[in-house]
Amino acid sequence: MIREAIIVDNDLDAAIEKGCAELGIAREDCNVEVLERAKKGLFGKIKTGAKVRVYVEEEESKLMLAKVYLMDVLEQLGIENANLLVEEKEDFAIINIEGDNLGTIIGRRGETLDALQYLTSLVCNRAKGDYYKITLDCCNYRSKREETLRELAVKISKQVIKTGRNSVLEPMNPYERRIIHAVISEIEGVSSKSVGEDPNRKVVIMSTNPKKPNQGRGGRGGRGRDDRNRRRNDSDKPAEQSEEKAEHISDEEYLKMLGDGALYSKIEL
Repeated sequence: MIREAIIVDNDLDAAIEKGCAELGIAREDCNVEVLERAKKGLFGKIKTGAKVRVYVEEEESKLMLAKVYLMDVLEQLGIENANLLVEEKEDFAIINIEGDNLGTIIGRRGETLDALQYLTSLVCNRAKGDYYKITLDCCNYRSKREETLRELAVKISKQVIKTGRNSVLEPMNPYERRIIHAVISEIEGVSSKSVGEDPNRKVVIMSTNPKKPNQGRGGRGGRGRDDRNRRRNDSDKPAEQSEEKAEHISDEEYLKMLGDGALYSKIEL
């Protein structure tokens, strides 16, 4: 990006100094192009003053690079009339894309939005300087998703406390896993941990007081008909399969537990 000032003055040096002052830069930091030199008339008087172009080449800000890239992507996707609402901080910015029919920008589980955020960050950080963090949102999807995840964490925690069985959630990105962990840390009777490798890393919600195998009905330590049936069924299975397993919660089960429209896939923009 080039900032420039065109100055006319009888004195060449004075013209340059005025140009630097207008741009707010030091003389040694600017470039000067003499467009016209001063011309003298009769008796040595200045007929026309010197005309100079004082300019400085500056790299575009990282935020500007990010905005230009995003608008180009939106144009290539055929999305018109989209607006970028920017909240800029010292070393990061939150860019919220607003408009109609932007579901393709969000994608399943916000995967497209996350990918676009990653690419935007790569583009803007090609410029020199410290790392500049870009958080990309679309129609406030992330706040809606966070609310859904918090409700999910509470719902699953109640089930885990009631049954004493662990529950394994669907794969989530680091940001979403942190939301789950934060909610679980405030609920007594459960704890959480992440297992696996990205992009399939999941959160496991565990009971801090899991039920033992003999904690059931039937008296005397839970021995009764249910216990006998359980032993009979377990004898037909390999040892490793008779152990208690963690529940895997699918997207469909999320929807049933949270109600219509609770999942991110059901969010109306």
